[in-house]
Amino acid sequence: MPVLCYHSVDPDWRSPLALSPDLFTRQCAWLGEHRRAVSLAEVVDRMNGSARLPGGLTALTFDDGFAAVYTHALPVLQAHGLTATVFLVAATLGSTRQAIDWVDDPPPHPLKTLSRSQVLEMAAAGITFGSHSFAHRDLTALRDEECETDLRASRELLEELLGHPVRWLAYPRGRHNERVRQTAARAGFTHGFALPDGPEPIGPHAVPRVGIWPKDGISALRAKTSDWYLAVRTSRAYPLARAVRRFRRSGVPA
Repeated sequence: MPVLCYHSVDPDWRSPLALSPDLFTRQCAWLGEHRRAVSLAEVVDRMNGSARLPGGLTALTFDDGFAAVYTHALPVLQAHGLTATVFLVAATLGSTRQAIDWVDDPPPHPLKTLSRSQVLEMAAAGITFGSHSFAHRDLTALRDEECETDLRASRELLEELLGHPVRWLAYPRGRHNERVRQTAARAGFTHGFALPDGPEPIGPHAVPRVGIWPKDGISALRAKTSDWYLAVRTSRAYPLARAVRRFRRSGVPA
């Protein structure tokens, strides 16, 4: 089942990380009509074998916890009856809020992340949350001890804020390796979510997601929410011609 990865919805930011509100609205309208968006918990249940879900399902996630998700994305999600999971950089919610220093092409206006009160309001509205690490560092470049300290601190801060266990992690910039996956498990995360652009391992701590970018119109969204798409992107063995034929035969309206 495809898990979509967004970052921000912002009318004034021209970046691979930001969709315009108009495009996001059109995508949500299409998803509401042609797919059934489920919670990330249902994705995890399916991976654990405790639930069998039909095709045509998808799940929405947002990385980084930008404030624009509250301002511009949440009203659209609610209008179309959709839910999402937001992966938060925990240090941005601490007593000394970390600046957004991981964005390569910031907008002309100051970037902000969600406040604690916004997170709680969104949680009350049915949005779920996970960790995007503590400080948005490249986890593959950290020593094991540094990585575990970062991840454990992120989980503990978010659990204190939300009042329940936080067991899902999205790797910053999608970067992970076997050492990082093992460290994530030791830090208390049951699932890690990646963003592959080619073949890589798949498992509970390497759950692939599909990036959604500003250039992605409805035709691209249709493809990216099809069951064959991730197989093509993540497996050298999956025959592309067969996948294309399967997609053409699917008859899913654009």
